Amino acid sequence: MRFRFVWIGETKNAHIRGLLQDYVRRLTRFASCKVIELREGAGASERNILQDEGKRILASLRPDAHVVLLDTQGEEWSSHDLASKLEKWQINGVKEVTFVIGGHLGVAPEIRERANMRWCLSRLTLTHGLARVLLVEQLYRAYTIVRGLPYQE
Repeated sequence: MRFRFVWIGETKNAHIRGLLQDYVRRLTRFASCKVIELREGAGASERNILQDEGKRILASLRPDAHVVLLDTQGEEWSSHDLASKLEKWQINGVKEVTFVIGGHLGVAPEIRERANMRWCLSRLTLTHGLARVLLVEQLYRAYTIVRGLPYQE
């Protein structure tokens, strides 16, 4: 299985970027991973920015990818729920799961429509950098649950 992570903007904080890289490295023990950081949208209005970012997000998605949008209006999952979804994706032969995190304005409606699932990481407000780390860490944790491995910190 492959994971692609598509998000708007760079992970600027060096400490958060290092933690993200560490969890991506750990996750590659179980699955192929690719991070795609798209530049932030430009435009005179929020609508133009969302449309600009939306076009670039859509262009980065493969037609056959199972797309999970991280969305505050999405469904909340426990770590064990995620592990179950991961197992189901593998059993069903899903080759690629793409996780999308929008920019500071959210995502264009077309992205919500394209998403196969919408996942709310937390009801807490998180910075984009921390949300990225939490996403990858939880995928790593899900694999350790599925494989019955002790979680390595």
